[in-house]
Amino acid sequence: MSKQQGKSGKGSNKPTNKKSSKGRSDAKGKSFAREQAPIKKKIVTSSAPKRPSNPDEIRLNKYIANSGVCSRRDADMHIAVGSVTVNGKVINEMGYKVKFEDDVRFDGARINPEKKTYVLLNKPKGFATTTSDSKGKTVMDLVANSTTARIKPIGRLGRGSTGLLLFTNDDLIVKKFTNSKTGVSRLFQIELDKDLKHEDFKKIQEGIKPMGKLVAVEEISYIDGAPKTQIGLKIKNTGNTILHTIFDYLKYEIVRVDCVQIGHLTKKDLPRGHWKHLTTQEINTLQML
Repeated sequence: MSKQQGKSGKGSNKPTNKKSSKGRSDAKGKSFAREQAPIKKKIVTSSAPKRPSNPDEIRLNKYIANSGVCSRRDADMHIAVGSVTVNGKVINEMGYKVKFEDDVRFDGARINPEKKTYVLLNKPKGFATTTSDSKGKTVMDLVANSTTARIKPIGRLGRGSTGLLLFTNDDLIVKKFTNSKTGVSRLFQIELDKDLKHEDFKKIQEGIKPMGKLVAVEEISYIDGAPKTQIGLKIKNTGNTILHTIFDYLKYEIVRVDCVQIGHLTKKDLPRGHWKHLTTQEINTLQML
């Protein structure tokens, strides 16, 4: 009896099959529970929405680097020491963004991040010389596919005028054209409502003073084989308003204006309404004028 109890007591100290079975059952239950549990989706906390980038803006250091002045890293250094101004204000802020039309200057000289581009147009009638979208058909419509650079016309030709018009984003060339003392010569063929009298021809040749201010021309001539209503006139001025000033003063009405030459640039092989990019040689000559 005691032997059996001893065995029983000894056996009672060992894990029983029932207990092991329970462990397996628990493990199986736990596994089953995991399989049946719903899949938890990962919750992503959204941060503040990023401000969309403006395609019309560019970081100042990139603007400077694209202009060819220096690298972006060096640009940051120059920005930090106050060598760069935007629209007349010194900018020291890293990451500052500018627009392409902003006046950005490096050590006082204006810079441009775009490749220098020069487009020559033979303008037809009916197009205004402006960059404004509110003026109907403009010369910008005619050169829209010529380049992605932000070019602008130098000088003006009236909506009813025709002939050569130069577009560029090169500020040095623009300044050269608009300099009142040097300028760049433009040759016009002009048709008047009546014959130009010889005495008036001489007055223009010698210089006239409408409103007390001298208006000087480089050359004036009658056109060979044409009526004396048609003349050639070369002048260093970017607009055609000056032409009306001259002939209004002498009581003539301008019927037609055609710009046939700008500096060394002519209409050769350039039909009306078409444009072309200047060749390297033409650009070099333009820069030396």
